[in-house]
Amino acid sequence: MSALTMSDLAAPMRALRLLAADFADLPAVNLGISRIYPGRLELSCHDGFDVFEAWREALAIPPEAVTHDELDKDTRTLEADVDFAGVRLRLIGYSCNYRQVEFPKAVA
Repeated sequence: MSALTMSDLAAPMRALRLLAADFADLPAVNLGISRIYPGRLELSCHDGFDVFEAWREALAIPPEAVTHDELDKDTRTLEADVDFAGVRLRLIGYSCNYRQVEFPKAVA
């Protein structure tokens, strides 16, 4: 097995550059590029589902493509994958508190 090089991560880095240019006004999110999944770019929204929804709409991810889960009694998640600029983009949203946050209408 050969070791990956930085050029093996070029596709998600190009996709990130496009996101920064095309969606500069959207809220900042955590970003993930990994050697383990060199064809994936991950965007994690930790500021509530409204940030997730803004990104979902901008990326034209249909509401029915969103899955939801409960990590524990205080944390809900939303997740969706979409092909974007030659990579698999994974969008993840985390709620701040189970008792205070409702799922967006599209997921409920």
